[in-house]
Amino acid sequence: MRGNVLRRSFLQTAALLPAAEAARPNILLILADDLGWADTGPYGNRVIETPNLDRLAGESMRFTNAYSSAPICSPARAALLTGRSPARLHFEFVTKYADSKPTTVTPLRHPPFTLNLPLEEETIAEALGGAGYRTGIAGKWHLNAHHQQYLGYSPEYGPGRQGFDFAAEDRGSHPYSYKERTFDGCGDGVYPQDTLTKGATGFLRENRARPFFLFASHYYVHTPVHTRCRWLVEKYRNKYGGDAKRAMYAAFVETFDHYVGQLLKEVDDPGLRRNTIVLFTSDNGGNPEVTSNAPLRGSKWNLYEGGVRVPMLVRWPGRVKAGSQCDVPVIGHDVFPTLCEIAGVARRGRLPLDGRSFARLLRAPRGRGWNRDALHWHFPYYIPEHTATPDYRPQSSIRKGDWKLIYYYEDDRAELFDLRADPGEQHDLAGSMQPKARELVGDLKGYLRSVDARLPVRR
Repeated sequence: MRGNVLRRSFLQTAALLPAAEAARPNILLILADDLGWADTGPYGNRVIETPNLDRLAGESMRFTNAYSSAPICSPARAALLTGRSPARLHFEFVTKYADSKPTTVTPLRHPPFTLNLPLEEETIAEALGGAGYRTGIAGKWHLNAHHQQYLGYSPEYGPGRQGFDFAAEDRGSHPYSYKERTFDGCGDGVYPQDTLTKGATGFLRENRARPFFLFASHYYVHTPVHTRCRWLVEKYRNKYGGDAKRAMYAAFVETFDHYVGQLLKEVDDPGLRRNTIVLFTSDNGGNPEVTSNAPLRGSKWNLYEGGVRVPMLVRWPGRVKAGSQCDVPVIGHDVFPTLCEIAGVARRGRLPLDGRSFARLLRAPRGRGWNRDALHWHFPYYIPEHTATPDYRPQSSIRKGDWKLIYYYEDDRAELFDLRADPGEQHDLAGSMQPKARELVGDLKGYLRSVDARLPVRR
């Protein structure tokens, strides 16, 4: 029944289009790594230059309340690709080497590490590939135990086993690909050549004659943050009054923007642009070691807004109004059902989804006819490097309307915020609004029970 609904939705849209444009749309999904909500021009940054993302935003719908499914990489990516929440997937932390051991110096014992995305999970690539799409990934996977090297693709659990016809395990110009942190390799005004982007654009060029889905999964702007372009660092050192750390990060973001521009140039070909959807987002909030998520509180590794609110832009010429804005909350695991509905593709699997298609919002961004009870997050882990930091301890969260509650497992404590009045989460209302806090704690725990979520326990 669900598949029939998705197919009717596509056919209803296609009926309004000329025959030549009624073919299934191409899909380019661009995922940044650790890019903060406020790190680019479309989201208010007035220092870092991101001309390609600025242009994309002007041609897209900009979501102001888009969220990652998790405040850290692997679970966010797993949810994005499967439409299922990290709590339901039992995939709540980053993958590790197979012999990794959990920390033993904490009051709570967190769940075992999940090393691989199970093969029975259906990914976007499997759903679209089964309907005739050519599918590809270039870059970061991080959904299997590190194989042979850090972040290495696994032959058993890598993208080739999860529906991707083309998989380029390439770190490009990211510092993961080089050891010596020197300034060389690019002259003034020249950015480093990026083989990851070259592989991605090659895939686009080779598959333009049939529907394609490309997951351009960058390592930028994840640490280590470094560029070999002295000119770029000096440009931002001047802007930041000599602050070398901020200058290096800004140079990193601008370099990433340049690679996004190369991808967009490839699909801006007149033969591709009109029937190609571009969806841009980030896997989680910014890393506090290198950037600030202000005006939002928090960062990667916790469930404050700075850890989970992310940029999201969706471009589809002629179908999505250029320069439009949607303030309705959406979350990473909504991407799977959204792309399936737009493409008119029925899911093959029977596993329950947590995501909800926001295709309706692309036509009606005010949310008329859109009803969703709540968004949920579940992060039952300590960050090994920060076990003494309260913000980085096991926690779960719920957003219901404009109310946001974060629950901490160590001390059975909740914080409550009104995001409409206090988007920076500066005023905890749990004490003054105890009935509302109890209500949301009950709703959150009910959701976690319903998905059989794994919880931290006392030692």
